Amino acid sequence: MKKLLLINPVGHKSGFLLSKATTVPPLSLAYIASLTPPDWQIKILDENFDDFKFEDADLVGITAFTSNINRAYEIAKIYKEKDIKVILGGIHVSMLPDEALQFADAVVIGEAENIWEKVIQDFNNNALLRKYHGGIVDLTNFNVIPRRDLFNHNYFWQTVQTSRGCPLNCNFCSVSKYLGKQYRQRKADDILKELESIKSDYIFFLDDNLIGYGKEAYERAKELFRGMIKLKLRKKWWMQTSINAADDEEVVRLAAQAGCMCVFIGFETITTDSLVTFKKGVNIKIGVDNYKKVVDVFHKYGIAVLGAFIIGSDYESVKYYKQLSEFFIKSKIDIFQISLLTPIPGTDFIEQLKKEDRLLYMNYPSDWDKYRFSYIVHLLKGSTPELIYTADNYIKKRLYAFPAYQIRLLKTLFNIKKATNWFAVYKINQGYKKAWKNSHYYSKYPSDFEH
Repeated sequence: MKKLLLINPVGHKSGFLLSKATTVPPLSLAYIASLTPPDWQIKILDENFDDFKFEDADLVGITAFTSNINRAYEIAKIYKEKDIKVILGGIHVSMLPDEALQFADAVVIGEAENIWEKVIQDFNNNALLRKYHGGIVDLTNFNVIPRRDLFNHNYFWQTVQTSRGCPLNCNFCSVSKYLGKQYRQRKADDILKELESIKSDYIFFLDDNLIGYGKEAYERAKELFRGMIKLKLRKKWWMQTSINAADDEEVVRLAAQAGCMCVFIGFETITTDSLVTFKKGVNIKIGVDNYKKVVDVFHKYGIAVLGAFIIGSDYESVKYYKQLSEFFIKSKIDIFQISLLTPIPGTDFIEQLKKEDRLLYMNYPSDWDKYRFSYIVHLLKGSTPELIYTADNYIKKRLYAFPAYQIRLLKTLFNIKKATNWFAVYKINQGYKKAWKNSHYYSKYPSDFEH
């Protein structure tokens, strides 16, 4: 049998990867494994848990984000030097295929499911093309069950994807360019069958927005949740969705009854100027003043809120960071993901910075190592990278200091009134706290602006 080795590279064991509570398996590789003919032996080598050791293969497939692309290139080089064919894919490769081709025999641009059969046929015929364009997958008839049996057994969460595409096109996000602006959905019945096949009780819906956009999407989400309730799946799960999901209390109530523990929402900032810059129209429509109401809706049904925020825009100052930290303490948000604004390939933001000559690190591909949401890689108007690192330390010190952190956790228990959901909040909080304390700026920069 021919052997296919699928690799999930990890360049830096940092950030979310430091905790099992915030680490998820590489679902895209499991889909590729399912679509590979049965006469192939398949293995997923996953650096989230497994140390890389060279092993022979006939064909190697590697997926990567910008944050781990150099590790992907490093591994690809090892196999290329041994005349083993290497195919690279994933979001970074799709944005910069010509760069990736310096390190691979072929690249897959976009979604791989439509094109993988041809890739295998061409490999068998010794006729690999340099570029394969996957196009857009029709998810209404997509019934592929990913090979989860190939994942490392140490994963706590199992991942499920029910939709692709995003019409919002925020200026710091590349999802719309990678997966398209059309919101595509799988049928609820197909998702339910997949959920029934998963042995784990803990699920992370990988969708950028599980509930979606518009009436049709909301009805599909309700159908899915009702199906989970009717089948008594008793899964505990969390999802990503948009801030306007709270407008429909029925979908929130059904999500809670179906086992939703936590919802990830991109609040991003508490200034309207930054929201305009980010092109975060849905947040502007809801309004910063209504963030608390959004949180209250989810709490009403026992669902915790993981709020994603960004610092590092041109509309920030010491005064803003102090206001932001006060907002966090009083907001009732249960978990905070605070990322540093990063211009990644495929976004409007990086193109804007190129035109304005504001990028600080442009020695690609080596400098991609800094494009991982914990470095400031562009010139700021009215601020400096050092101030941003100090601000991040300042805010997180307040969030995780004794007794504020413990009080915040107790408030979460009071607000959601579900012990299992609270424990998930605690573990995810601990994961984010650990990520901060292992950041490159944690001990190098002060945590107070007066110093």
